[in-house]
Parts: sequence; structure tokens; C-alpha cells
Amino acid sequence: MSLREAANDMSPELVRLRHALHREPELGLDLPRTQEKVLGALSGLPLEVSTGAGLSSVTAVLRGARPGPTVLLRGDMDALPVTERSGGEVVSTLPGRMHACGHDLHTTMLAGAAHLLAARRDRLAGDVVFMFQPGEEGDGGAKIMIGEGVLDASGRRPVAAYALHVISSVLPRGVFVSRGGPIMAAADRLRVAVRGKGGHGSMPHRAADPIPAACEMVTALQTMVTRAFDVFDPVVVTVGSFHAGTADNIIPEEAVFEATVRSFSAAAHGRVQERILALLKGIAAAHGLTVDAEYEVSYPVTVNSAAEVDFAGDTVREVFDEHRYITAPQPFTGSEDFSFVCDQVPSAFVALGACPGGADPARAAYNHAPEAAFDDAVLPDGAALYAELAERRLAREAAAV
Repeated sequence: MSLREAANDMSPELVRLRHALHREPELGLDLPRTQEKVLGALSGLPLEVSTGAGLSSVTAVLRGARPGPTVLLRGDMDALPVTERSGGEVVSTLPGRMHACGHDLHTTMLAGAAHLLAARRDRLAGDVVFMFQPGEEGDGGAKIMIGEGVLDASGRRPVAAYALHVISSVLPRGVFVSRGGPIMAAADRLRVAVRGKGGHGSMPHRAADPIPAACEMVTALQTMVTRAFDVFDPVVVTVGSFHAGTADNIIPEEAVFEATVRSFSAAAHGRVQERILALLKGIAAAHGLTVDAEYEVSYPVTVNSAAEVDFAGDTVREVFDEHRYITAPQPFTGSEDFSFVCDQVPSAFVALGACPGGADPARAAYNHAPEAAFDDAVLPDGAALYAELAERRLAREAAAV
């Protein structure tokens, strides 16, 4: 029986696990209920299982029947602070929490792959590390797990790492997408407080108004990225929060705003912080004000190995169909902390269309939306691809010896 056939036979169990995870979404790094469900799903398998110290992670190592290298498979587990309005049959039972990015599917697929590969352990020349990761949504769980040793869990550094990510719209259901090189943007956070002197709105010359300066900063940031950075290596700055004042005739002492900063190369990511901070200080000085700017470097660019992406694409075509794999023409503008794995291990990050059947991918709600919905039908395919990538990659290494 092929891995794909075995995964299809497992479909009812995969759906049950996904629904259980979806009903009880958890946020951040502390996911005790999710961790318990994962440990239960792995129970009885010939795995070396450990849990994290600083987060509710699960690391499981499957030893092949013969010695060889290591391949790592990663699935993230955390949800989002979103109130669900998907209208699905199974919805979150916890108010203000939702698996709006499909991490419940990733976790289920990875658990399924563990079952598939454990049943074929005699065919493996090497080891597989299953990385069940909390805290992808801004908490850098992958970086913490790396610090706790996930990349050395088998005793040797992986020769390759793979991650899947479902998308609730844009892509047709069941279509896999990836590309070599940058696949996801770097994402940083900018918090700015412009400070002046309060006063009466009728006599602004007696005060030091921070609002016009802060507004100038917002617009100047947009101009700066088009003039200081190559249009073919772009930087995107989006101000998503701006707060100042309490009444129409009161000049406040402070105006604050926050922004996300996206970039698509290590070079641009390395320069953008310096350029932004210099711009903000210059505008504040020109207005006779002070500025406190906190620039938080968050996730680096997610850079795929061209060789691993080619391998993943060939695997999809052979296992599923020639038309089930598409090369993305450009990177996605979201960010991913799988980037920390990519920085140390040749990796492939692959997207999978999970738009519900009958829905128009062009109109369906995108990931993170309260209405985002994902189709259970893709669960066997995701589990099968995880398993195929690991088994075939180990076999390729063995053949090269």
C-alpha cells in the first residue's frame, strides 16, 4: 500500500484529531491541551518523545531500521486571538480564540505522517524528527525550540527540513505551491512615541504639538521605502495603529503609532532599521520634539533551498499529479518563524490550498480572518506529502553513499 493510500485510510482519524484541536484552540507558547492531544495521538508509536521546557512543544524522533541521516518535519500548533465566524460544522468553544490560520491542520498532518512512517520504519535508512511547535504567531517558538535542541534531537543535524502551510483562499483546494529562494517576508515591529508639550488648540504656538510630526513620520516612511530601497527588493511599512489626544481643542503631549515592517532579502532587512530610526529622529528634531522609537527585529526572511524545493515539487508531481504543483512567481508577503530553521538547515516551505469545496478561492476569506475556513479533505494529502518527503529524502541520501 502506498503512503497516499494509507493516508486516505487514516482520514477518519485525522478528521477527529483536527476537530478536537479546532474546538480548543490555544494561544502563544503555552498550549497544554494541544500538547496533551498530540501526545495522545503519538501514543504507542515507536518514537522517542520529549517536551519543551520553555514552551509546550513536542519533539518526536523516529529511528529508521538502518542508520543514516536525519530529516525534520515541522508543524505549528498555536491559534489566534480571533472570534470565529467561519460557520463551519466544528467551531471553537473558547471565546476569542480560533484556529484561523490552519495550524490545527498542520498538527494533524504531522501526527498522521508519524503514524505513516512508523508503519514503514523498516524502509527508513535514517531518522525523522517531528517538530510540533507552539508560538508561531509572533512568539518565535521555532527559535526557542532550536535553542532547546530540536535540530539535534536525533543526535545529528538534519540534512533537510520541510514544513506545510494551508491557505484558506487564493489557491484551489489540493494545489501545492512553493518556490526556491525567498518564500516569506521578514517581519519586524516598530513602536513610536512622539513627545512634545501640551496646550490649548487655539494657541498651538504656545505648545509643541506631536500630532503633525507623527503624521509626517507616517507619510515619510512610505516615501523613504520607495527611495532608499530597490523596487525589485522591496520594503513594505504599514502603520496599523495611531493614537493621540483626548479632545478637539487639546494639544496632547504625546502621539504614538505602531507599524509592521516587511522585507524580502537579508540585505534589505539589515538596512531598514537604521534608515527608519534616522528618519524618525530627523523629523522629530525638525519639529523641536523628542521621539522614542522601539524597533523589534522579529522573523527573518524565510528562504527556501532551491534544491529542496525542486525535490518537493518533483515529489508532489509523482505522488499526486503534474497539475497539483505550482511554482509561485513571487514570495508571499506574510512571515514565518520556520525561517529560523531555514537559516540553519536546507529547507522547503510549501503551501497547500485548503479552500472548502464549492467555495471560490478568489472570494473566500483569507487566513487570520474570523470567517476563514479550511477543508478537512486536504488532511490525508498533507500527511502523505510529509511522509513521502521524509522517506524519499532519506532514500536519496542512502543511494548516494
